[in-house]
Amino acid sequence: MTEPTVRTMTEEEYLRWDGPRDAKWEFVDGFIYAQAGASKPHDLISGNILRILLNATEDSSCSAIPSDLKVRVYRDGRPRYYLPDIVVVCESNMVGNVETQPCLIVEILSASTRAVDETFKASDYQRLDSLQGYLLVDSERQRVMFHRHTTQGWRLEEVSDAVDLPCLDVPLSVDGIYRNVPL
Repeated sequence: MTEPTVRTMTEEEYLRWDGPRDAKWEFVDGFIYAQAGASKPHDLISGNILRILLNATEDSSCSAIPSDLKVRVYRDGRPRYYLPDIVVVCESNMVGNVETQPCLIVEILSASTRAVDETFKASDYQRLDSLQGYLLVDSERQRVMFHRHTTQGWRLEEVSDAVDLPCLDVPLSVDGIYRNVPL
């Protein structure tokens, strides 16, 4: 996440706003934040994961959606809108370009997003009742972390070989994630 804009917006203004096309914009506590452009490794990783998820959703009621889908979460009664790299939805509650019931969220980490994705977003996403998993994939080195929702709460797993993704019941291997990614 980059520095916020100086002027605050209401939720309604943000949802109507069609900001500059050179960035994607998230909404947190009345401020909008530009999302930095993606690196080549980021794009390759995203493509690798999306291909696997699209194949897994082909004959299911679930959908795998890349980065333009806003996900709304609430913190302290206030809405926040994030644009995850990939969202899997099985029981959609979509209004316009906003989803409130994702079952899996994927964020690809970079130097500029790592701290926010691993802390604030992880905490915010885990407030979603529908969310079963939050996958964090590093774009600067081979490292994959997975937050899994269990009956005892959220558990963080470091993925060394593969992770069984909820919602789709499909394995995602570290080799598959980083296939042809020059790191």
